[in-house]
Amino acid sequence: MNDAWVDEPEQPAPDTVIFDIGGVLIDWNPRYLYRQLFDDETAMERFLAEVCSPEWNERQDAGRSWDEAIALLLAKFPRQASLIRAYRERWDEMLGGALHDNVAVLDALRQRGVRVFALTNWSHDTFVIARQRYAFLQWFEDIVVSGTEGLIKPDPAIFRLLLARGGIDAARAVYIDDTLRHVDAAKALGMRALQFRDAAGLRRELAAMGLLAPLSEATAS
Repeated sequence: MNDAWVDEPEQPAPDTVIFDIGGVLIDWNPRYLYRQLFDDETAMERFLAEVCSPEWNERQDAGRSWDEAIALLLAKFPRQASLIRAYRERWDEMLGGALHDNVAVLDALRQRGVRVFALTNWSHDTFVIARQRYAFLQWFEDIVVSGTEGLIKPDPAIFRLLLARGGIDAARAVYIDDTLRHVDAAKALGMRALQFRDAAGLRRELAAMGLLAPLSEATAS
């Protein structure tokens, strides 16, 4: 018996793009601050791995208050009190600026009438600073901030919250993130998802989906 060919249903054309923010639209890195506070790169890296670690910072992204977070470290590492406090008091010095090529992609999408949203792991209090600094954050229909919601990527619940709040059809959405596990979480919910590597590649992938003009046409115009 011959195997029958079964046509898979075509995925509907995308009409919505959801951006991660840190690492995609905004350059954030604690080293921008701590290179001013350490003379020794190795000592700085040890501090950022063992004291103000990514895991510790992620808890603020998930909703823990900065007061609680700082108090916890001060109790464990009292000799590094000034360095620990600087993480919150001088947080704005960790912002390296907008990633302008990607902001241009965002602008091109909205100019073409594509719906644009953002979903970010970011603490509630420090995201207020980012909103004030970067005007392009006002371009989104909605931004879901993990620290405000008490949910954090890659938990499917925070993706579902954004989809529900924006009335977004997952099958017509494209999600962009620099972190693979977040990309995989979006795919599991039925979205197209792209791991960001560089602006030219991102523009090519969005053009292939019909969301942007091909790069040659965009350059010519």
